Amino acid sequence: MDARISAVASLSFAAIDILGMPCGVRAQGGKTKYPSMVPLEQYLMADRDAEIALARSAAPEAISRDAKVLVLGRHGYETAVEGKNGFVCVVERAWMSPFESAGFWNPKIRGPVCYNPQAAQLMLFFDTKRTGLALAGKSKEQILEWMKDAATKKELPAVEAGAMSYMMSKGAYLTDGGDHNMAHLMFYTPVVDGKNWGADVPNSPVMFGEKGPPQPYTLFFVPVGKWSDGTPAPLP
Repeated sequence: MDARISAVASLSFAAIDILGMPCGVRAQGGKTKYPSMVPLEQYLMADRDAEIALARSAAPEAISRDAKVLVLGRHGYETAVEGKNGFVCVVERAWMSPFESAGFWNPKIRGPVCYNPQAAQLMLFFDTKRTGLALAGKSKEQILEWMKDAATKKELPAVEAGAMSYMMSKGAYLTDGGDHNMAHLMFYTPVVDGKNWGADVPNSPVMFGEKGPPQPYTLFFVPVGKWSDGTPAPLP
């Protein structure tokens, strides 16, 4: 299976690794290369302006130039640029991967994403909570238990109609396998069956990502044939 497809399933708390683990994320003997969090410095970007630019590259410039931009600091995400259009752009790290992903603590992961206004409240809730727990030294298992507990207590936000996001950055690093990247859009709906969107059927461009619970949404993703700067992007 194409590594770019697996990459889509590894960011934005986006999708179960239904398409297989990305190549190169397991060491010899089947042991995970990234069993736990490494020192925080390896996840941070030293150049704040470079992180802002990478976050904005998730969407076409006509969208991202007026978006709010968050950058990762030592205590969580911080607002680097105030926005005007309701979109929010951020570079996600590996702990937003599916919990079964072998790259859950991969320090090389950089997942630029721009959420539209309808998706921002929902997904930034998960970004903020999971990042805070990771930086507090919580294990993958403890982060998962927080999410299950929050779902049981009905503390997770609801999905707003029209929620979607852009992941079209040429500079993204989503997986150790293949060319590390794939340009795509993501769509969030209340929990539904993937067949309602015609996902994963022959010749359909819609791919099924992830269906809750414990997360309160179903995610679909659609590969696109160009990067955010308009240049051609390879399709799977």
